[in-house]
Amino acid sequence: MGSLSVNLCGIELDNPIIPASGTFGYGYEFAELYDINILGTFSFKGTTKEPRFGNPTPRIAECTAGMINAVGLQNPGVDKVIAEELPKLKKCFHKPVMANVSGFSVADYAYTCEKLDKEDQVGWLEVNVSCPNVHGGGMSFGTCPEAAAEVTAAVKKVTTKPVIIKLSPNVTDIVSIARACEDAGADGISLINTLLGMRIDLRTRKPVIANKMGGFSGPAVFPVALRMVYQVASAVSIPVVGMGGVSSAEDVVEMLLAGASAVEVGAANLVNPYACRDIIRDLPGVMEKYKIQNLKDIIGGAH
Repeated sequence: MGSLSVNLCGIELDNPIIPASGTFGYGYEFAELYDINILGTFSFKGTTKEPRFGNPTPRIAECTAGMINAVGLQNPGVDKVIAEELPKLKKCFHKPVMANVSGFSVADYAYTCEKLDKEDQVGWLEVNVSCPNVHGGGMSFGTCPEAAAEVTAAVKKVTTKPVIIKLSPNVTDIVSIARACEDAGADGISLINTLLGMRIDLRTRKPVIANKMGGFSGPAVFPVALRMVYQVASAVSIPVVGMGGVSSAEDVVEMLLAGASAVEVGAANLVNPYACRDIIRDLPGVMEKYKIQNLKDIIGGAH
């Protein structure tokens, strides 16, 4: 059997499969279903400086080949995550974990990342710049290169662990934003976050989601995600984590060929809680079918 291992920012992973933030909680809920130590790692629930209740309900809507969510970063805040969630996580997951961080100002990001950087279990900081900048009129940090670079530089100043910037696809030129993050010191780029979408209820003639719009994810977004990963991987020299509609071992191989060093699986976990386990189980067969000896060897192979 070939090797499934990959390297992400200097840390070796047994395989490239990473459940995406917001689809895997803090891990221990899934640990009741299977041994989550088979995963490469996972990205835990988006964490902010202060606790957040999230958006009003309804905040999930189904659609063809996907779903829309507007959960609104519901989380207990960084202090509670460190005091309560990480000790529980440590009991069931014995590898470095990816800490996903969100914020509403540059200072927020720096504060939360500095705290999580000190935690032994945290291997990487995945910084979600798709949040509305409260000091910038609500525009997302990830929609302009300067704002994304400012967050990157601020986080890098107060951390020692690899910083991976998670980019929004809701932009005209994702490459310029990725390059700005690299120039500001990012150790990696992850993409894509959800596309912006909505549904309207024909009976009430109103948007299905209380927030009107939400993040569209699922198999329907895979070709868009693959295209953006391909573009960014050829434009930067730091590792790329690919995600967006990944739901099979074949999708993972496509992402690696596009240039991803590791692959996150999101919405698929909400449809089938065993999705990541099944993908890891299926990978050797797919590798054999396409005559792949080591996954590391095919990264960027489509370029």
